[in-house]
Amino acid sequence: MRTFTPIKILPLLFPAAFLITIGILWLPHHPQLLDNSYIDTFKTAFIGILLEAMPFVLLGALLSSLLQVFVPDEMISRWIPRRPIPAILFGCLLGILFPVCECGMIPLVRRLMRKGMPLHVAVVFILSGPILNPVVYGATLTAFRAHPELAYARMGLAFAVAALIGLVIYATVRKSPLRLSIERESGELHARSTRGGRLVAVFVHTSDEFFEMGKYLIIGCLLTSGIQTFMDQGSLAAIGGKPLGSYLFMMGLAFVLSLCSTSDAFVASTFLHTFPSGSLLAFVVLGPMLDFKNSLMLLSLFKTKFTLYLFFLIFSAVFIGSVLVSFWL
Repeated sequence: MRTFTPIKILPLLFPAAFLITIGILWLPHHPQLLDNSYIDTFKTAFIGILLEAMPFVLLGALLSSLLQVFVPDEMISRWIPRRPIPAILFGCLLGILFPVCECGMIPLVRRLMRKGMPLHVAVVFILSGPILNPVVYGATLTAFRAHPELAYARMGLAFAVAALIGLVIYATVRKSPLRLSIERESGELHARSTRGGRLVAVFVHTSDEFFEMGKYLIIGCLLTSGIQTFMDQGSLAAIGGKPLGSYLFMMGLAFVLSLCSTSDAFVASTFLHTFPSGSLLAFVVLGPMLDFKNSLMLLSLFKTKFTLYLFFLIFSAVFIGSVLVSFWL
């Protein structure tokens, strides 16, 4: 049985404290923000993001539970190549077999790691899975129907970034960065799965994973909805005219908006006439790899030091890669 520790609620307390502080210090001086129009916009954005992401969280939790109950440990180990480069390529292509959004990726990967997936392959799957799948490719091609090269560039850059980071992780990380040891949690899950049969175990594991990831998802949706509601749109054109500023702005926007990988291309397409193509590419590649929601989820899975190291690798690789690819677009 899982025990409660105060450290588990820290990721919830900081965003809550931020929202309360803003409400106490800022809103009394801007009463117009409490108008019905702002409140309605906030509610619409929150419900839209939550409803868009929640099915993928549930799908990821269900897939992870099915893997835990029905897939033997030795089968996962047998699938993964022993040599690092073939294993990393295998991790990049897993998204075709498991087309899960980034919201549902963490519970699925956590289960795969318990089944024997190496760390560098798991990281590659986390980064590439939400992009390198048929659903996202079709959505991106539809959003950029007048510029299909952006869809091809998104797939290619996502593959290259994930593979490169996987190689770096393989070469530099030796100790397990998981917050909870695989052996201990696997023992807990195995003990629980023997009670009530396999079908009951699937539902129990699914509910555990769903509610554990759901709290981070809701916090991310709240903050993202606030940004979408109160962000000033007037200075976008000025930012888009500055090469460096446009990349940093679009990457920051991808982080805070926390859009689903099946819909972010449609948002990016609205900036086609104000931002360079390279910055739009950075937006649609960085978002599924690193946004506010999945940052909290990654922090719940990995230790803080490793997570910050991973954040740095993702941001640097996407920024440099999108700038280089922009010369071709």
